[in-house]
Amino acid sequence: MIDTNLFQNKTAVYYTLGCKLNFSETSTIGRIFQEAGIRTARRGEKADICVINTCSVTEVADKKCRQAIHRLVKQHPGAYVLVTGCYAQLKPETVAAIDGVDVVLGAEQKKDVLNYLGNLQKRSDGGQAFTSPLKDIRTFAPSCSRGDRTRFFLKVQDGCNYFCTYCTIPFARGRSRNGSIASLVDQVRKAAAEGGKEIVLTGVNIGDFGQTTGERFADLVKALDEVEGIERYRISSIEPDLLDDEVIEFVARSRKFMPHFHIPLQSGCDAVLKLMRRRYDTALFASKIAKIKSLMPDAFIGVDVIVGTRGETEDYFEQGYRFVESLDVTQLHVFSYSERPGTQALKIDYVVPPVEKHRRSQRLLELSEVKTHAFYARHIGQTLPVLLERSKAGMPMHGFTPNYIRVEVPRIETLDNQVVPVRLDGFNAEGTALCGTLLAEPGNL
Repeated sequence: MIDTNLFQNKTAVYYTLGCKLNFSETSTIGRIFQEAGIRTARRGEKADICVINTCSVTEVADKKCRQAIHRLVKQHPGAYVLVTGCYAQLKPETVAAIDGVDVVLGAEQKKDVLNYLGNLQKRSDGGQAFTSPLKDIRTFAPSCSRGDRTRFFLKVQDGCNYFCTYCTIPFARGRSRNGSIASLVDQVRKAAAEGGKEIVLTGVNIGDFGQTTGERFADLVKALDEVEGIERYRISSIEPDLLDDEVIEFVARSRKFMPHFHIPLQSGCDAVLKLMRRRYDTALFASKIAKIKSLMPDAFIGVDVIVGTRGETEDYFEQGYRFVESLDVTQLHVFSYSERPGTQALKIDYVVPPVEKHRRSQRLLELSEVKTHAFYARHIGQTLPVLLERSKAGMPMHGFTPNYIRVEVPRIETLDNQVVPVRLDGFNAEGTALCGTLLAEPGNL
């Protein structure tokens, strides 16, 4: 039994790197701490505990994790430092050796975070790492948390069985596993009771939902759609080969599931997709985009693309660029390939020079900007419902339309977490959002 008296009046700070799933899990750790009597440190306050949830998708991510740890150790002298996440699972001894780190928790351990806090005394002999081998990472730890944002993040699935040649995530997260539909519906009902308006479904490979329970992702979507009180759902990144027509057709007729998709492509060249050991080709990907747009012409579609992977010749890149250019998508999330120890990609001969990776990234980023700007511009003059969010003091409020257009409106505190009708007037000065006009007096919204 944990003696929570040790934690009373203690304070904690949290720092998350990486994906929405990490954010969800950090928020859950925060909730566990809060229930044990540990409150979140106020801005400028020295914390008793620092929690860093790490990412390891690229070498740059690893570097950012180390920098974040050093920074928090310096900002909160004497704090008990706990590190978890993908970098912690993959390189536990490296992380434990960082000056100031007390405990490192792997994928299987973080759900029991309170058990590893001890008496919060700093270790004089360096950090201690607790991880499990890949074959023993089996537990699905539920998470549905908001933190300080308007929307909730519901973890529906964890792990991945795909083992693409460039990726370490299966080694960091383990095999695909999930909660039951009944348990996830129950979590969403609780979120609705707490005032949640929007839920984002998160996971490592959410389309693979059902490996643990024998259920289907399509049935999960339909069950969540029935929960009273939730106004919006968004499906985070889903593999194209797992995004079946049944899900697309259901989203098209649902009032709650938003016309917003994020689909990883990784390369628009079939030869490169084979080198990556992806489970689809460009023809299948194009058919998914066409299906979505035929039913939801105004759907926002984000696409992940990796540039400079081993084996991506100049000709292969040009093929890929032309394919992406031809797609009716909204935004590109562009990543430069990063060598990951232990991955099969290291066996591929052709290596793209760093300067060339940068050039290719810039070309795709410019293409993304053109596509996003055109998508936003097409909606100027329309009136759409916007879920408004709290913003920094002195800044306009912002929120998103159903199809994920970022909108700014004059600041009215009472509209936080409210869905309001907004006329989209034009771009802001930075070109990053559309300015909007509220179409009713604040008291009547």
